[in-house]
Amino acid sequence: MKEPKRLFDCLSYQLENFPLETSLAAKEGGQWKSYSTGELQKIVNQFSAGLQEMGIGFGDGTLEGRDKVAVLSKNRPEWMMLDLAVQQTGAVLVPVYPTISVNELQFILNDAQVKLVFVNDQELYHKLISIKETVPTLKDIFTFDHVANARHWKELMVELSEERLKKIKEASDKIQYEDLATIIYTSGTTGTPKGVMLSHRNILSNVLDSKECFDEIGIVNEKALSYLPLNHIFERMVTYIYLFTGVSIYYAESLETIGENLREVKPALFTTVPRLLEKTYERIMAKGTALKGIKKKMFYWALGISNKFEINKNRGWWYNIQLAIANKLVF
Repeated sequence: MKEPKRLFDCLSYQLENFPLETSLAAKEGGQWKSYSTGELQKIVNQFSAGLQEMGIGFGDGTLEGRDKVAVLSKNRPEWMMLDLAVQQTGAVLVPVYPTISVNELQFILNDAQVKLVFVNDQELYHKLISIKETVPTLKDIFTFDHVANARHWKELMVELSEERLKKIKEASDKIQYEDLATIIYTSGTTGTPKGVMLSHRNILSNVLDSKECFDEIGIVNEKALSYLPLNHIFERMVTYIYLFTGVSIYYAESLETIGENLREVKPALFTTVPRLLEKTYERIMAKGTALKGIKKKMFYWALGISNKFEINKNRGWWYNIQLAIANKLVF
């Protein structure tokens, strides 16, 4: 396949180069549910076809003419399915932080002239309903979770036909490297939120340049745990690196379950920010300090062992024995 020029090319690229049994995965009803590359592509196409039947698409190609679709949700496979489906229609995704105030949400939806909104759950659905009448362009609201009296996102899924696939291709063919891919709004802490317009080139150039480093360490078929918000461009960009390099993406249930999810998934990599690592360290140290007697002594002995650890450096047989014991008893 030639070099990708649009973010949504990741699906055909992955299918052609390294089709995965698990492309995306998340917990549903307490169990991990995974989607293969083929399943993901089919769902995204069905989603795109459903959006097109609602009139969502490229319009006349201008900023005002292209339809805008907003999403307020935690990280989950449906988030990325929506992102890819919207892109294929020629519309533009507008991610919004779920914790946003009602006033700022109302401003963003009106400023972007959003036509559809997808929300995670009942709480966010009610937040949207409370301002729906103040957003003239808003046609409908869909939920990812099942919510009483709300339209579920799967209502948009339609059976694929040659005609529908042709219509999706006609729409996606209009999208070029320099075209707008997404609008991300600033937090509003320095005044009214500003919409930052990012093209496929803006994001994909970072993805492809970073991909070279990922290819060198050989991570095809490895697992990644995702927990930084997809609303932020960093995690979203990294997600596309994973999709273009054949990494299986597992979405953490929440920040509180990261430790448990790490043990379950056993990922080869994840992205994070310093503050999250600091908080993790603080929690570990607080737990160790609260221990008594021999357990407390073991904790600080293991901590001393860890302080001497270096990646890819063998510190000798005696250190390796101590590290094995610390791994077994403490880490």
